[in-house]
Amino acid sequence: MVVSKSLLRMLFIAALIPVPALAGPLADAAKKAEEQAAAGDTVGAHNTIRDAFGAFAATLPFSIGKAVFVSAPPEGYGMFTARPESTFKVGEALISYVEPVGLTWRPGKDGALESHFTVDLELLDTKGTVLAEQKAFGSFDFKGTVRNQEIFAKLTLNLSSPPAGDYVLRYRFRDAASGAVAICEQSFKIVP
Repeated sequence: MVVSKSLLRMLFIAALIPVPALAGPLADAAKKAEEQAAAGDTVGAHNTIRDAFGAFAATLPFSIGKAVFVSAPPEGYGMFTARPESTFKVGEALISYVEPVGLTWRPGKDGALESHFTVDLELLDTKGTVLAEQKAFGSFDFKGTVRNQEIFAKLTLNLSSPPAGDYVLRYRFRDAASGAVAICEQSFKIVP
């Protein structure tokens, strides 16, 4: 294919002309929220961003955003103290804080929105051999008037007298509405 000099010149000039980026729903919502906040409508600005983020999150694939061992049960979303290391003494509980992302919300009774997921557990050695497993180790239901994104799972595993060594804890999250699966793995060590 032969390209003329005039066509090349036009393409070069077109590349130099700034074209405004097309704003998506999040950018549109941010602009609207900024206008609401500037006009003194703090609650309206908050709700605009929250609702836009909920709608955006519904388009994301189901996945795990954060999975950490914590020193004590979390008090709320993002309200935890991560363990400095993943070494546990025999008989010590393994408490995990896990944030699923992209949950499916569906209409429920009385206009509420509902989301549900279950968590399967697998305990593996470092070679990937499954040593123990439990289906539906955890089950979580959420109901509300908005697609809440500040959701977490607190998972507590009590191992009875495992031998000292290195292990992998695998949690398999299942979004009940979509059937999607997300996996998180946490390596840890048991010491005498």
